[in-house]
Amino acid sequence: MSADLSSANSFEQLKRIESSKIFQGAVITIIILSALTIGAKTYDLPPIVEQSLTVLDNAITLFFLIEILFRFAACPAKRRFLMDGWNLFDTLVVIGSLVPLDNSEAVLLGRLLRVFRVLRLVSVVPELRFLINSLLKAIPRMGYIALLMFIIFYIYAAIGSMFFASVDEELWGDVAVAMLTLFRVATFEDWTDVMYATMADYPFSWIFYLTFIFLTAFVFLNMMIGAILEVMSEEQNAEAAQKAHDERDQIVQQLQSVQRKLDELSEKLER
Repeated sequence: MSADLSSANSFEQLKRIESSKIFQGAVITIIILSALTIGAKTYDLPPIVEQSLTVLDNAITLFFLIEILFRFAACPAKRRFLMDGWNLFDTLVVIGSLVPLDNSEAVLLGRLLRVFRVLRLVSVVPELRFLINSLLKAIPRMGYIALLMFIIFYIYAAIGSMFFASVDEELWGDVAVAMLTLFRVATFEDWTDVMYATMADYPFSWIFYLTFIFLTAFVFLNMMIGAILEVMSEEQNAEAAQKAHDERDQIVQQLQSVQRKLDELSEKLER
C-alpha cells in the first residue's frame, strides 16, 4: 500500500511540474527560440554563426526529447499517451527532429520537420489547442456550406460564360476560367474593373455581381462563422463538464488517500 501511495505521489508531483507555469513557459520559450533559429538559417551568415546555430539546434532537439520523455513519465496511463492526438503529433515531430542534417539524402526531410517544431506552440498553449480542435470539428459542417458555395459558383460561372465570353474571353471563356474570375470577384480583387467591362455591353450586369457578392461574401461567410462559433460553444460546454468531472475525481482520490492514511494510523494504534 505504501508503494502505491509513493507511486501515486510521484505521478502527482510530475504532473504538477508538467502543468506548472514555469515548465510551460520554458517550453514556449524554447519553441520560439527554435523558430528564430530556423529563420536565422535562411540568411547568409558567417561560418562561426552557422556553427553556433547548429549547436543550438542540437541543444533544442535534445531539450524537446527530454521534454517529451518527461511528459510520458508524468502520464499515469502510458498506453493511452499516444492516443491523444496532440501527444502523437509532438512525438512524431520530436522523433523527426532527430534526423541528422549531415545526411545529404535526409537533409530536406530533417529541415522540414524542424520547421514543424514551430507548430508545437499550438499543442503547448491551451487556447490555441482549443481553437484548432474547434476548427477541426467544424470542418464537417463547413463542408456542406462549401458544397453549396461550389454549386452557386458553378451556376454563376455558367451564366457568366454564356453572356460575358464575348466581352472578355480571358475572364469568361469557359466555366473553369469563369469560376476563377468569380473567385476574384468574391475576394474583392479589382472586381469593379470586371463589372464595368461587362456593363459596357450589358448595362444591367451589375445585378449579376451584386447578387453573387451578397451570397458569397455575406451569407455563406456568416454561415461559416456561425458553424465555427457553434462548435466552439459546444467545446466550451464539454470542457467545463470535463473539468467539473475531473475535480470530482480529484476530490474522491483525496478522500480515498485520507481514508487510507486513517486506516494505517488505526492499524498502528491497534498494534
